[in-house]
Amino acid sequence: MKNKICTVFLLGACSAVQAQPSMALYGLMDINVEYVNHVGEVPSAANGFDPGESKRKLRINSGGYSGSRFGLRGTEDLGGGVKSIFVLEGGINIDTGTAQQGGRLFGRQAFIGLSTKAGQLTFGRQYSSIFSTLGKFVPVRYAIQYEPIVLIAGSNFRQDNTVKYLGTFGSLSVIGHWSSATGSALPKTHPLLPAVGGANKQPAQFRPNTAFGAGASYMGDSFGFGVGYDQWNPLIGSDAARFRKLAVMASYNPNDKTRLMGGYRWGKNTDPSGVVMLRDDFYWLGAQYRYSPKIEFIAEYNYQKIKSLAGKKQPSAWQLALITSYSLSKRTRIYMSTAYSKNAGLTLDSAANSYASSLATGNDYTLANGHSSMLGVAFGIRHEF
Repeated sequence: MKNKICTVFLLGACSAVQAQPSMALYGLMDINVEYVNHVGEVPSAANGFDPGESKRKLRINSGGYSGSRFGLRGTEDLGGGVKSIFVLEGGINIDTGTAQQGGRLFGRQAFIGLSTKAGQLTFGRQYSSIFSTLGKFVPVRYAIQYEPIVLIAGSNFRQDNTVKYLGTFGSLSVIGHWSSATGSALPKTHPLLPAVGGANKQPAQFRPNTAFGAGASYMGDSFGFGVGYDQWNPLIGSDAARFRKLAVMASYNPNDKTRLMGGYRWGKNTDPSGVVMLRDDFYWLGAQYRYSPKIEFIAEYNYQKIKSLAGKKQPSAWQLALITSYSLSKRTRIYMSTAYSKNAGLTLDSAANSYASSLATGNDYTLANGHSSMLGVAFGIRHEF
């Protein structure tokens, strides 16, 4: 009898342990010292849309190889192969101790949902489908300092009020999302282009500030392929515009030390009347090479062909970025990153993306008057916890 009672007690204790939720505090701190030349100011109505004279800057930046952040994530086993999941993640400026993403507490991600064998369904502030898909195929891994993230994925790559599905079936992943109000906005930085977007929906209107997208990727042992689509319908005046992006991408691993990646992104932005505000083609190509367990080299070339910006053709812009990193431990590494851009600022910041990188990071990469190139060099340290 005693043995039966002990057995029942132990089984109950095991079930209680299995039902316990798990939660983890995590984060990443990244800071660097950077030199950059030919820096101007983001054009606005206040300065007459004039970037001004050239300056050289020596500054300390939070985030170079990666964006600094802290977060909480957790799961709970609900039984039957179903789990509840959540993530709360905020961006931080460790040089000043302030919050990123406009001062949001959890501006990077904030979502909750359910995970099953058929995939996961989540609700909240999340990354767009094209951003999540592209992340597997950009060589510098969305390094915040010189990666033209906004040009590749759009300034709305983080979206409020989003429902998102992710399914992984062996080597194949599929993803899709819809946002009822993205919370994304871009100011007026060109005399012929308006401010776009906003935080809220318009009364009695469905489309303004909504967004949707989808993506799929296959990651084999040597080859990988992906495709992604994104559409953002930002508010302009009292109606919705249409900003669309379609990307195809691939990767190849010739050996266990080297990975080659590249892709093409088509883009077209039209105002509520259908007039083209921006039409561009974007290409990228690069490689990751792990020289040793501690040393890694990364190179990425970006090229943007602007076919039309406010009805005018613009010079093509390009950038070459290089990153060398050395791991001091499993969690800590030091790095040097450098980039050179032509016909745009670093991250290829220009009126074509409303200088969104400069505005988001607070590190101005606006190209000054009288110059057509920019050079940046940074030395930094990165620690995960």
